Amino acid sequence: MSQYISVFDMLKIGVGPSSSHTLGPWRAAQQWIHKLKGQQLFKKLDRIQVDLYGSLSLTGKGHATDLAILLGLSDADPEYIPIEDIFIIVERINIQEEIYFKGGKIIPFYKNSIIFNREFLPFHANGITFRGFSNEEEISIETYFSIGGGFIVQENDTLEDDIEINKKNFPYPINRAIQLEEYCEKENLLISDIVFKNELELRSAEEIDHELKRIWDTMVESMYLGCHTSGTLPGGLNVKRRAFDTHQKLIKDTSYTNPEEWITAIRSSEVKFREILKWVSCLALSVNEINASLGRVVTAPTNGSAGVIPAVLMYYMVIENHEADFSHVKRFLLTAGEIGSIFKKNATISAAMGGCQAEIGVSSAMAAAALTEMLGGSVAQCLSAAEIAMEHHLGMTCDPIGGLVQVPCIERNSMGAIKAIHAAEIALETNPKECLVSLDKVIDTMWETAKDMNKNYKETSEGGLAVTVRLADC
Repeated sequence: MSQYISVFDMLKIGVGPSSSHTLGPWRAAQQWIHKLKGQQLFKKLDRIQVDLYGSLSLTGKGHATDLAILLGLSDADPEYIPIEDIFIIVERINIQEEIYFKGGKIIPFYKNSIIFNREFLPFHANGITFRGFSNEEEISIETYFSIGGGFIVQENDTLEDDIEINKKNFPYPINRAIQLEEYCEKENLLISDIVFKNELELRSAEEIDHELKRIWDTMVESMYLGCHTSGTLPGGLNVKRRAFDTHQKLIKDTSYTNPEEWITAIRSSEVKFREILKWVSCLALSVNEINASLGRVVTAPTNGSAGVIPAVLMYYMVIENHEADFSHVKRFLLTAGEIGSIFKKNATISAAMGGCQAEIGVSSAMAAAALTEMLGGSVAQCLSAAEIAMEHHLGMTCDPIGGLVQVPCIERNSMGAIKAIHAAEIALETNPKECLVSLDKVIDTMWETAKDMNKNYKETSEGGLAVTVRLADC
């Protein structure tokens, strides 16, 4: 039996540019330090060495993996750290070559304390090993794997510390989409209703609402900030932020002073087909431009695909339903989270394992199902929408130029959002009983495709656009 994956596991607040290469290593570093303290080894620690393997090494610089490790070792929290503090902490460590720990402990940490190894560890493409020393004697060695979406595991992990999916722990244990559909039909409930009932086993209704609102507020903040920030993205590609110019043309001279008034202003704007396309694209771009500049976003289900779900949910709120409020946001996020968890249980949400189909493809499927529920579709139509969205992302590679989460990553969010809306509309006009491909079948296909995909196209920057277009060309 597999573990329960909460909507709050699939939708996590963190810092860009990558959930697998930034947030995961950050959390791994935190976890290792906490483990040392629990083992009474931290006081003895006087030197640290970190080894990166596989995709974490090959694209680690562009994905800020090294910076994330510094922040994680410093025990900064990616969910709450003020963004401006990130650069202060990193610069201080790089200049002083020391890490300051809570409680006053200081340990030397040099630029060569992080070693980039090209080889891959057998368990997963994203490996990271922490070594601790005392008087040059190794007192700790722990290897973690960042498996996508900010999730980290160790090779010998068991479900002992996780909550299994079974009838004892949850009213509706779900591993496959067909199970979800059967529960909904039997109980005459929506997908979001089933998910909410399961979440109630872990949190109160008030806590669920509070956390979902915090997630949505972060999504809105990232869209708002991205639409109001001009300039060039960091990293050396000299990528111009495009959301700012597009937003100015769309919003025209409408006045507003905060995100709430901004949403009202968008609702009063033109809704011709081209403007709708531009709005959805602009909103998706805005999030991932914030993500690319080490800003705060929501993994949905990853940082690299963080723009799809906010853009599609905002589309629903400002185009489809001007009366939409938090109750609609709640249903959307619950449904999207459950679809994402089914992909994670049966395939992958890691580009290092499955290419970009595992990120943009999954996020598009999540958004498509959620939008379909919002538009009054049946449960079967929601699952059909998710299938359609993924079917047309199958085989998508991950080939970031310069190892940066910018090109083609940012644009792919706008395409994934548009595909999600299109998939929802197709599903709403379709009799699910006539569909040849189920969501479970497309998930299985996506996983087989992932396993067949050449490793050069799995977040290594050793294939595709990353080879034909190099940093020197930009």
